[in-house]
Amino acid sequence: MFIVDNYILAIIFCFITMLCWGSWANTQKLSSEKWPFQLFYWDYSFGILFTTFFFAFTLGSFGDNGRGFLEDFYQADIANLRSAFIGGIIFNFANLLLVIAIEIAGMAIAFPIGIGIALVLGVFTNYISQPEGNPYVLFSGVTLIAIAILFDGLAYNKTLKNTKDNPLKGIFISLIAGIAMGFFYKFVASSMSVDFLIPQAGKLTPYTALVVFSIGIIVSNFIFNTINMYFPLKGEKVSFVDYLKLGSLKLHMIGIFGGIIWGVGMSLNILASDQAGPAIAYGLGQGATLVAAIWGVFIWKEFKDLPYESRWLIPMMFILFFLGIGFIIAAKLI
Repeated sequence: MFIVDNYILAIIFCFITMLCWGSWANTQKLSSEKWPFQLFYWDYSFGILFTTFFFAFTLGSFGDNGRGFLEDFYQADIANLRSAFIGGIIFNFANLLLVIAIEIAGMAIAFPIGIGIALVLGVFTNYISQPEGNPYVLFSGVTLIAIAILFDGLAYNKTLKNTKDNPLKGIFISLIAGIAMGFFYKFVASSMSVDFLIPQAGKLTPYTALVVFSIGIIVSNFIFNTINMYFPLKGEKVSFVDYLKLGSLKLHMIGIFGGIIWGVGMSLNILASDQAGPAIAYGLGQGATLVAAIWGVFIWKEFKDLPYESRWLIPMMFILFFLGIGFIIAAKLI
């Protein structure tokens, strides 16, 4: 199977993760006027499943390193399969809640709270499980990114429009989403062998862990997203009949493409964790907030109504993001 064998390649993969995780939501934005998010989310989940299986039967099955996907799956301990599966469930729960919170309270509240908590908790929990890198440098980088996210939230807050929804509900859902999002990666990482080149017996290779993770997303979707469809916290009720009747081929493909984008990012991030360590890989991946901010500022013009006296928040946010990412990269070099 293909493995990442050096730190530089691992960092490159983490940057690609940032681009993917920060960009997939554009596909939802493109289809949002004609396609409810609950229905889009099914196609998005199928896209993730397709991506992980594609990698498992290609990069995860060829070559002399490690164990092939099918061989690895059949030798895996139930406890490790269960851990990766639980990671998928937790991620799906968190991701759906985060999007609902954005629908209710707007990006100004939901995104900085949710992703900010996820980044801090995720780096901390993954570092405790598998400490790699200088902790002072690593957590200095996390702190800088957390401050950047606060600046992002302040900037959004300046442009926030009045809403008929109760913003406190959105804040509460964002908190839950952020806490859950901070823990999913740990379950996936703990299911895998520490050494990808010579995998431990009973542990999973990254390709097997990713497949089981994506199955956890699909299975839990029948609970979480079904509830979201028939008892929505935001928007109109939709049904499985609507999924079959309302969706054009183009709309379905947009959703699947969104899942492929996120799935590629997750796959490369997990592969990078062998050389970078789970804490650094996850921390860099969640720098996707920077990518999302770039989309918002320069493409979707979400800050066009920002008062002139508050526009300094935008360059300050980007500076702190870049500094924080630099510290995280340096954590394993110092």
